[in-house]
Amino acid sequence: MSADRNGRGAGADTSGASSTPDAPPVSSSSERVGIDELLERVRSGYDRIGPHEAASALGEGALLVDIRYAALREKDGLIPGALIVERNELEWRLDPQGSHRAPEAVSHDLPVVVICNEGYASSLAVLSLRQLGLHRATDLIGGFQAWRAAGLPVDRPTDA
Repeated sequence: MSADRNGRGAGADTSGASSTPDAPPVSSSSERVGIDELLERVRSGYDRIGPHEAASALGEGALLVDIRYAALREKDGLIPGALIVERNELEWRLDPQGSHRAPEAVSHDLPVVVICNEGYASSLAVLSLRQLGLHRATDLIGGFQAWRAAGLPVDRPTDA
């Protein structure tokens, strides 16, 4: 099955998606939605980017944020220049108004590219960041694995 720019399968129906970035494109509390539909709804609210676009964005001042857990970073390596933030700390570290923000979290206008291992968890993370007002947050289609497959730079893990 081929996927479009937002990782949706060909012919995917996005008719129920919200078009405003501030309104989360999710279900009401009484509606049951599976993860595939939830991801489709979330992704319909923004444009995802590919590995080469992410590399270009980094060069233009975007903040690449690697939310993979430590074991994956140790196994596969790191993207040079990416900020490492564990997923469970992401909102606290990237909220420009937060008391625990990372020094790089300077503005709600900051372009942020969230990177997980394969491009699933990052989509849900983007929804959360956008709800915090980071309106330029997006994620990398295919995650770290797509970055590496594209032949982009990876700092190899050091042998301990």
